Amino acid sequence: MIAELRAVVGPGQRRLLLRYLLSTAAYSLSEGAAFGLVAPLLDALLRGNTATAARWLLPLGGAVVVGWIAQYVMGLCALRLASAWRRTLYERIGQQVVRLPLGWFDDDQTGRVPQLVGRDVARIAGIVFFTQALIGALLTPATIFVFLLMLDWRIALPVLVVVPVVLVMFAAARRVTDRTEAAHDAAAAEAGARLLEFAIAQPTLRSTRRSRAGRQGLDDALDAQHAAARREVLGALPSQYLGQLTVQLAFTAVLVAGLLLATHTSMSPSRAVALIVLGVSFVRPFELVAGVTTSLRASRASVGRVAAFLAVAPLPEPTRPQPIGAPSMGAPIGAVSIELDAVRFCYGDGPPVLDGATLHVPAGGTVALVGASGAGKTTVTKLVARFFDVDAGSVRVGGVDVRQLASADLMSCLSLVFQNVYLLDATIEENIRFGNPAATDAQVREAARRARVDPIVHRLPDGWATRVGEGGRLLSGGERQRVAIARALCKGAPIVLLDEATSSLDAENEAAVQAALAELGAGRTMLVIAHRLSTITHADRIAVLDGGRVVELGRHEELLSAGGRYAAFWHERQRTAGWRLARN
Repeated sequence: MIAELRAVVGPGQRRLLLRYLLSTAAYSLSEGAAFGLVAPLLDALLRGNTATAARWLLPLGGAVVVGWIAQYVMGLCALRLASAWRRTLYERIGQQVVRLPLGWFDDDQTGRVPQLVGRDVARIAGIVFFTQALIGALLTPATIFVFLLMLDWRIALPVLVVVPVVLVMFAAARRVTDRTEAAHDAAAAEAGARLLEFAIAQPTLRSTRRSRAGRQGLDDALDAQHAAARREVLGALPSQYLGQLTVQLAFTAVLVAGLLLATHTSMSPSRAVALIVLGVSFVRPFELVAGVTTSLRASRASVGRVAAFLAVAPLPEPTRPQPIGAPSMGAPIGAVSIELDAVRFCYGDGPPVLDGATLHVPAGGTVALVGASGAGKTTVTKLVARFFDVDAGSVRVGGVDVRQLASADLMSCLSLVFQNVYLLDATIEENIRFGNPAATDAQVREAARRARVDPIVHRLPDGWATRVGEGGRLLSGGERQRVAIARALCKGAPIVLLDEATSSLDAENEAAVQAALAELGAGRTMLVIAHRLSTITHADRIAVLDGGRVVELGRHEELLSAGGRYAAFWHERQRTAGWRLARN
């Protein structure tokens, strides 16, 4: 675990760590020396030799003073080191979140990040304090053993024999608890995910009166977590009780050895009592270790989880990034083309979502993606934004493979307006300016006007200073989309990737969003995922995805005349558009 811990907390704080280890070692040695010096002092007192006992007080007092100073320095360093580790872990996890491929956040692993930042960081910082017990369990008994050897080797021998027994017991118990702790962590993560899902689904569950049925998945996950927690507790019992039992057996061995020496040899009872006390002091640190082993194992599991998270490799950056190519002849100034060339892509070990997909979006043009659910429309936009790297083929922006572009350069030329718009818990103005922090007030207000955000601002109680809540919850879906479009206008990127989600909007919001999209698309390259076919009839090209590739490409009228898949989609939409609910 030590190597993994060093990799997690980084190379910093070496001087503070060294100071902490030295002060802990000094405290442990002085504690062992104090116990060792008590034995001859107690022997002298029990024999009534106060003068000899008084002479032992001086070195004993020195050991106590050294121990007190070392303990003060140790405690101070422990607090500083734990705080430094927390800060380092927060920074490294935060930096890793920024470096991770955007596609990583589509995975269920995203829910583990709060656990890493909360519970796991706290556990790792707690290792600092467990180190005191571990170092003390090594150095204090070793110092006491030296005193035992000097005072009487015969009682030191049974003390030495119990050490490997204690270590074997701890190792055997650890194997059981490692498995149960990992199972409980997985069950807890699943229960947390189901709880979040249940909370988000409350509007749907209540409106359909299915709260009880909708809770079944959560109940199953909670039951599984409860069972895993019980197994973890039962798995920890061997470690706890076997450790305690071993320590008690060691104490019994020391006591029996002392009694035998006192009754069958010439050793005086006073010396035997003093040595028994010293032998008991020898096994006492092992009792402390038995108490922290469960927590230490949990901390080790946390180190493993944080190390695994930090080990997730970001998408490779080019050693010599290429600049985005110049626009082609006749394209608007600053516009950039998009090309997919025989792209193949799979999510993990699953079947290919795209298999030989080829598509060209000319600079300044608008191409709409159409296809059944699961055809790969959203995947295309994510590959252009380099959420993932393709398995085969290439994705080019401005004629350059996105793998040869610096991530900052690629993202600077993209504006993403996806279906689920997320706004910061800030004012509307701050959310718009987030697209371009250097924008002037006039530029922000102009972007808001063009995106039809002005009516939203006028109805809010504090106007531009109104906060929109976490995720923009104080605004409707259409209003959040308008703010997102204003943010894209403010950024002014030459490419817009748009998950055009107007199908669930009311007529007023749909009209406003469509007008805002017209402003956004002027002079820009747009790749649009179409949910409502009537909104893309004026696109330059419409691409139909099926079987992992583009099977039809052309204008609306051309595709209707061809009588292919697009025509079938169109006629089906037209037929269902006239459906009405009838009352019997």
